[in-house]
Amino acid sequence: MRRAAPVLAALALLLVPAPASAADRAPVGWGAGTTGGAGGPTWTVRTRAELKEALANDGDPTAPKVIRVVGDIDGHEADDGSLLGEQDYAPGYDLAKYMSCFGEDGSTWSDTRHDYCKRQRQLRQTGSNQEKAQIQLTVPSNTTLVGADDDARLRGVFLTVNTGTNIVVRNLHLEAPVDHFTSWSPDDGTRGSWNARFDALTVITGKNIWIDHCTFTDGRFPDRAAPPGFHGERVGRHDGLLDIEDGSDFITVSDSRFTDHDKALLIGSGDGRGDRDRGHLKVTFLRNLFTDIVQRGPRVRFGQVHVVNNVYVSRGRTPLYALGVGVESALHSERNVFRYDPSLAVAPYGGEHFHDTGSWANGRPARLNTVAAGLGLTDDVDWDPADVYDYRPLTSAAAVERHVLTHAGTGRRYARP
Repeated sequence: MRRAAPVLAALALLLVPAPASAADRAPVGWGAGTTGGAGGPTWTVRTRAELKEALANDGDPTAPKVIRVVGDIDGHEADDGSLLGEQDYAPGYDLAKYMSCFGEDGSTWSDTRHDYCKRQRQLRQTGSNQEKAQIQLTVPSNTTLVGADDDARLRGVFLTVNTGTNIVVRNLHLEAPVDHFTSWSPDDGTRGSWNARFDALTVITGKNIWIDHCTFTDGRFPDRAAPPGFHGERVGRHDGLLDIEDGSDFITVSDSRFTDHDKALLIGSGDGRGDRDRGHLKVTFLRNLFTDIVQRGPRVRFGQVHVVNNVYVSRGRTPLYALGVGVESALHSERNVFRYDPSLAVAPYGGEHFHDTGSWANGRPARLNTVAAGLGLTDDVDWDPADVYDYRPLTSAAAVERHVLTHAGTGRRYARP
């Protein structure tokens, strides 16, 4: 691992290609003004151990710093370089045995259904905690975490922000962790549901954050490759790609890709968490590409969320919805492009307010306010992004698609570190 003094880091910034546009140099939207670790030393990391050390920043984790990721970093990488797996975290755990303790229809757990059930329950809990301790890495305040090249990846890392402020995450390919110890909840929904524990990135009580030119995906472990579960469906081993919770605020997610995933983006901690989230969760999603996302693009509770100039494409997976209107949310959609049925663009989840300006579906006006009205939603969200911050949306479907398909994701045109 190499560290560079701030002066050397500044010189390095002068030697990179020019950004695609002025807007690419700084965040636009609710996250405006976020600077990350600018002015601090630069760390260059190639392993999980080096990344963990860089985040600690010589015992001063909240001081400004820039962390450059080179190549692949695996969350399951032990200090000796070996990769840990399920049996390293919980020797003797067996998913098939765990499932058998619910019965064939998955309806009821019993410690006495088989002589191994109590032990499997304990192993699942222990293994889950051990996996979390291994793969979770927390980004502290005043940090820029950035891919040093087009191939920088965090694989199976549970990246978290926990009360951190002024954080930039750029040009990183984030492969969502596989939860080896996902739990089955028979009473969740009409037929039960799997509840995986880890997101690719979770922001908890974080403020002033910019996530830019990143790619979020299930990567090597898509849902379709998961083991068979109950009711003829696959075991759910992934949680979200990006969750923003517990009073987080002033966040921009821009020019990024979210692909091949079920529950992509969640804003808000829960319907009953207004004490933490009410008045917060101000987030802008700008010029992102959503490909084969089933739902939550995003789903919003409580927040004032602006979704502008994004592209939604379904090539193989049938979407349930893109924009979820949750409890007390004020979701403002603007000039987004949907390449599927506009009736699938909006869904009510306990909320009442949704407004769209000028979005398109399959090359024609999407008329999402009409769609939302048919769902019982009002188009009065009681706020206008133009009254809050400066931005210039692209105003034609062709321009939105051209920009997003050219610029969104890792390795695309932007100012590298």
